[in-house]
Amino acid sequence: MSGTYDIAIIGAGMAGASLAASLAGEASVIMIEAEDAPGYHSTGRSAAFWEETYGGPEIFPLTVGSGPYLREGGLLTRRGVLHIGRAGDEGAIDAFMARFQALGADIAKLGRDRLVEIVPGLKPEWVHGTWSEGCADIDVAALHAHFLSRARAQGAMLKTGARLKSAERGADGWTLGFGHGDTVRAGILVNAAGAWADEIAGIAGARPVGITPLRRTVVQLRCQPAAPAALPLVLDIQESFYFKPESGRLWLSPHDETPTPPCDAAPEELDVAVAIDRLEHAVDWKVEAVERKWAGLRSFSPDRAPVYGFDPEVAGFFWCAGQGGFGIQTSPAAADMAAAMLLGRDATGPATGIDPAPYRIDRFR
Repeated sequence: MSGTYDIAIIGAGMAGASLAASLAGEASVIMIEAEDAPGYHSTGRSAAFWEETYGGPEIFPLTVGSGPYLREGGLLTRRGVLHIGRAGDEGAIDAFMARFQALGADIAKLGRDRLVEIVPGLKPEWVHGTWSEGCADIDVAALHAHFLSRARAQGAMLKTGARLKSAERGADGWTLGFGHGDTVRAGILVNAAGAWADEIAGIAGARPVGITPLRRTVVQLRCQPAAPAALPLVLDIQESFYFKPESGRLWLSPHDETPTPPCDAAPEELDVAVAIDRLEHAVDWKVEAVERKWAGLRSFSPDRAPVYGFDPEVAGFFWCAGQGGFGIQTSPAAADMAAAMLLGRDATGPATGIDPAPYRIDRFR
């Protein structure tokens, strides 16, 4: 592997692929992926939904900005979302509604009778809820393939099975080493390495931001009665679990966030047991079998907002990291915003009108 490019992107998951798709028509780009196939880690293990309030007010503009792109691309299937709470959760419900209605979200408050109509078998202690119609399932594989295809169609290159070993900055840009004597030269080095973002920064001589990988567990259950196909995404207002139907089964997460080193994440049996216990405290369904279980890494910056922009201390080093668990649902707008920042122009697509200031690397420097 060798060659000279305007931009080298380390990582070809959703963050790297979407950015390459936004850049390729205006610069020569290569995506460099450590694994044998792109999207192996977080991108391939997502619970796969678009929910405008998910991630908090800081993420909201990027999620909302991405919605039309995803809908027009046929990548969303309407699901709806229900947040549920017990007696005593009124304050959390009211605060949630006030926070997001102020941003323009369409949210309605529901009582116990309506909750039971939507979630048959919901246990009596769950008496408060909010409903939003706009939540949708995302076809994650199709979205990732779309970005990769769009990038390639505009001339971007993809190299897999190439783990960055060295990054030296010279007068003409970066010389990147990948072992076996392979090198790539690039004017700009983009760090879109997900859980490995701080490691890549260290190789390039940049100070780490403090990107922390957090393990998130998901299990696929066979329940009796079977999960209704029309069931919405259901989240506890206290963020202790969420579940949604998938092909006659139930996808369930205990909403865990366990700090872990960058790795090929695997579920812990304790987290699986906790997830099932929390489900059984929410509904009276019988869990007949755990059919699948998996875990992914959600990588957060210290303030839990994503990190974009040129590092002010290392010339030509651009951050595209810390997307947390929201990088898929925000990818169209986030990539458009990042491309505009990198190329020194205004956003022209899904990020039009979004202020990039809250996401800039400068806040940590």
